[in-house]
Formats: sequence, C-alpha cells, structure tokens
Amino acid sequence: QVQLVESGGGLVQAGGSLRLSCAASGRRFTTYTMGWFRQAPGKEREFVAAISWSGGRIYYADSVKGRSTISRDNAKRTVYLQMNSLKPEDTAVYYCAASTGGISTMYHDYNYWGQGTQVTVSS
Repeated sequence: QVQLVESGGGLVQAGGSLRLSCAASGRRFTTYTMGWFRQAPGKEREFVAAISWSGGRIYYADSVKGRSTISRDNAKRTVYLQMNSLKPEDTAVYYCAASTGGISTMYHDYNYWGQGTQVTVSS
C-alpha cells in the first residue's frame, strides 16, 4: 500500500511559478512510475506529466510541455512538478499518482492516488 500526500498548491498570478511536491510512503516507491494529473471544475481528469522509476523516461502533456518539469528524489520518496509561466487555464486540482506498471499517460493505469492540491492561477 502506498500513501501519497501532495503539497505546494496555492494562488498565483498568471506568469508565476509553483512547485508541487508529492511525498510517498512505502519502501517500494523506487519501483513505481509516478504521475501528475489535474482536474478542473466540470472537466475530466487529465494527464499532466509522468516519470519512470529511474527518472530515465518522462512524458508531458502538450499543454504543459516547455513550462513544466517533473522530477523525483527516490531517497526522499518524493516527486515534484515545477510549473512555470502559469496560465489561468492551468487552474485545477492537481493529483499525484503511482503506478506499479510502466510509464503511462492513462489515469486508469495508476493504482494509488493522493487527495490533490488546488492550484489557482489568476489573470
């Protein structure tokens, strides 16, 4: 069992930056693919970024590519999402997720989810 706790969300002006963190429990963290998803009001949950267990493979959604960086520190059992040049359309609840499988952009491939952290970008 893995527990995931996100932090780092908040209110930021357009053009600003935020760094989300996801702290994981469990000794098997180093074997998990980790991902970030987001869900805006009235919209479906969508993929943002994912990183393989080693950090050697990384995927980004087109909507955040070039503005965001996903990384992980296996020693700290933490995954990060650095978001720059934020836009109002980035406003959403951001969820951290862990998968026992290979890297994926599909939410149903992820086995464990955090509670989410709110990101609000004002114009």
